[in-house]
Amino acid sequence: MGRVGKTVRLAGWVAVRRDHGKLIFIDLRDMSGIVQVVFSPDHAELMETASRLRPEWVIAVEGVVKERPRGMVNAKEPAGAVEIEAMALRVLNESETPPFELMTDGKEVGEEHRLEFRYLDLRRGRMRANLAMRHRFIKEVRDRLDAQGFTEVETPILSKSTPEGARDYIVPARLYPGQFYALPQSPQQYKQLLMVAGMERYFQIARCFRDEDTRGDRQPEFTQLDIEMSFVEREDVMGLVEDTYTSIISKLYPEKHFTASPWPRLDYAEAIKKYGSDKPDLRENKNDPDELAFAWVVDFPLFEDEKTGGHFAPSHHMFTKPLDEDLPKLESDPALVRGAQYDLVLNGFEIGGGSIRIHDPRLQEKIFDLIGFDEKRKAYFDHMLRAFRYGVPPHGGIALGLDRLLMILQGESTIREVIAFPKTGEGRDLMMGAPADVLPLQLEELHLRGTLKDRKRVKKT
Repeated sequence: MGRVGKTVRLAGWVAVRRDHGKLIFIDLRDMSGIVQVVFSPDHAELMETASRLRPEWVIAVEGVVKERPRGMVNAKEPAGAVEIEAMALRVLNESETPPFELMTDGKEVGEEHRLEFRYLDLRRGRMRANLAMRHRFIKEVRDRLDAQGFTEVETPILSKSTPEGARDYIVPARLYPGQFYALPQSPQQYKQLLMVAGMERYFQIARCFRDEDTRGDRQPEFTQLDIEMSFVEREDVMGLVEDTYTSIISKLYPEKHFTASPWPRLDYAEAIKKYGSDKPDLRENKNDPDELAFAWVVDFPLFEDEKTGGHFAPSHHMFTKPLDEDLPKLESDPALVRGAQYDLVLNGFEIGGGSIRIHDPRLQEKIFDLIGFDEKRKAYFDHMLRAFRYGVPPHGGIALGLDRLLMILQGESTIREVIAFPKTGEGRDLMMGAPADVLPLQLEELHLRGTLKDRKRVKKT
């Protein structure tokens, strides 16, 4: 309202054109929202140009800010109390008719159709709001961790494939025929090596890649808040996360309320017995989208119940430290050993997991033996075992899935709604057409000349 009577210059997209005969109204849209522009017969040339405007044309307007008539205020928009009386108009670019309506929330449009034209889908208000809130949440994380002495460190995307969990995405190394990089499933080893390096308090908004089947809350690539700290116990890490998330959510989502505070701690065995799940939904009213039931699940078994080939499998990952009181059981009954692991759950979703790590190289080798690593498999982790010979501080951390958390906070049903350019449920990018063929020359340079022929043979059979 402070700009009423002033001349402004605006640019954006035509969201809606309404021709009322003597007056033409345009809803002009940009990232900040929508403002109404009025064209009057006092400017005949402007009226003629305005009559040709169509949805999604890009225009620039100059005009005077006016108060909207009483009863015509649009309370849903930040600029809904004013309108622009146009004095000049310039068409910057025309647009074909969009393949679907952009002034709705988009839920009536098939998802694959939306993903094919994602650059248009992102113009709708719901999607702009999701991405804007994602930005604000991550900014708050950075500011708060920075204030507590954390350093953000970027770790490599091209790394080494190690046998520790889900299937890796691998990248051929052109200069080293027959050898490969791997995209990181998480920065797990790098952040532990940063603790060896003396960083003490690290975080990263990390991109992670896992070649596994997708679903509503999973993507081939995703984003996590990655944290590692030296000289800490389990409660230190959990307390940091709880304080940080409680503060940010209370600021950005004042309409949300927490089922319990402080967040409950559930023993894994208790959770399974009482709720039949290690990620229980503890909301008092599961129909209330503004209720947030955070909880910690602790004291997980260090190993999975079943043994493969006479060996155990880690329930979290192989770097999780056994609880101190259970260390003697590593020799007598490893199946009863619990790990210093903690998972964060929210409304029935796992949104994070971490642990206190092993910092004793002898204990790490013992765990490798229990999970059946022979010398060849241990060799994949030589860099870790070597580093652990040079004075490793006790340390622990957590990885928190930002996509899942924001999905819940924004009231969306899949993480695809809070990611700018997601893949489909089958792992395809319909907008870019990926995955896709590459030129035969590219395969030859990567020493993969048989790949294209082999793929065609598979298709025929």
